[in-house]
Amino acid sequence: MNAKVIWQGEKLKFIGQVEGSPDVLMDSENGPTPMELVLIALGGCTGMDVISILQKMRQNVKNFEINLYAERAEEHPKVFTKVNLEYVFYGSNIDENAVKRAIELSQEKYCSVGGMLKKAAEISYSYRIVNE
Repeated sequence: MNAKVIWQGEKLKFIGQVEGSPDVLMDSENGPTPMELVLIALGGCTGMDVISILQKMRQNVKNFEINLYAERAEEHPKVFTKVNLEYVFYGSNIDENAVKRAIELSQEKYCSVGGMLKKAAEISYSYRIVNE
């Protein structure tokens, strides 16, 4: 994996590039900061795992979101110290045991972003199933 980050010549605005993917803006004033992108990356990583697993389990998930809440150290480098993920599933006849298993597999085995962050931060989670 290779990436490039290019300063845009003004303040703290950068563009991140990975071959074959759209550019990603990082900006301290008008876009997500690098730490916000790490938080989003955690959500994307575990979200892809969970949906993939639930699709294989033939669960009827119509919509899905993850709310992420993070705390950071007060001293530099201000790493994350705690992150809580709230998984919210929308659909009909979603099996709670399947949801629990999918989240556990992501948290314990598959999500590489979470695996890295666990070395610095306490990661916890909860979930809700909203029947439509």
